[in-house]
Amino acid sequence: MNYQWRIIETLSDNQEIKPLRQLLHDQWLLPNRLIHYLRVRRSVLVNGKYISMNKHVQSEDEILLQFCGDEVRTPDANDYVPSAHPGLKILYENRDLLVVNKPRGQKTHPNYHGEPGTLMNDAAGYLADSENNAYMVHRIDLQTSGAVIIAKNPIVVPILNRLISDGRIHRQYLAVVEGKMQGQGEMSWPIGRNPANPHLHQVNGENAQPALTYYQTIASNPARSLVKLQLATGRTHQLRVHLAHCGHPIVGDPLYNPKSAEGMLLHGWKQKLILPFIMKSLNITAPLPSYFQNYLVKYNLAKDANLNKGGH
Repeated sequence: MNYQWRIIETLSDNQEIKPLRQLLHDQWLLPNRLIHYLRVRRSVLVNGKYISMNKHVQSEDEILLQFCGDEVRTPDANDYVPSAHPGLKILYENRDLLVVNKPRGQKTHPNYHGEPGTLMNDAAGYLADSENNAYMVHRIDLQTSGAVIIAKNPIVVPILNRLISDGRIHRQYLAVVEGKMQGQGEMSWPIGRNPANPHLHQVNGENAQPALTYYQTIASNPARSLVKLQLATGRTHQLRVHLAHCGHPIVGDPLYNPKSAEGMLLHGWKQKLILPFIMKSLNITAPLPSYFQNYLVKYNLAKDANLNKGGH
């Protein structure tokens, strides 16, 4: 059988003894579809031999997962035209994924087949000479900068998506907003589409869904505030809509603060990453762009910001 992807993991010395199926499904979060193919094709080996899903695995066992490619439903990564000179700012990389610092003004992914210049094009170019491809896990808005996860094989995409939806992988953002925002707390207004403009969203809009944002004011004055934000849900434009609704729109937001002519000041600053298979937690920081730092200095928000400290 012609296998396109092979993943080899050695279980840790404190691995709990459990059935192979439980390891794959409950611990590694592989979807049932992939487990089905591993079973019927006998393409999962433990210490070099196929065993049934009900047999137990234990510490220091070597697990080999083999995939042909037809098991996954991820769109073909080759749709991304590789950039000749990718300008990726890589924050972390391992066998399965990249975390990169997306600049403001760059699309996360193409909107049509063959479109160049996006973050995914740059990732495809960076990986072009390897055995890996670029697979999108999540996106951030065009005018938002900061940390983005990109998978290097399609097997980890559903695992990462599950970790994000369960809230185990999460991101903290920094935003400069209009006016004096104070304290900390949560914003829990439901968000739906704006019936007058399909490109906009609003609180209590059409088909509104629950939305929860945690916020903490780091520094403020009557003109501007620096706010730390964490998404508990992932609605489109959630941070931008919540902040605009509470009377503190993000500086430079072209959609929800159109009178502000500056570039948008929203940055995916810190990311709690869970590494697939080993399920180890890792904290990654995406350095602030220079224009963001300069703006904090200009509005006297940098002194009290203490941005070397993270955590919600």
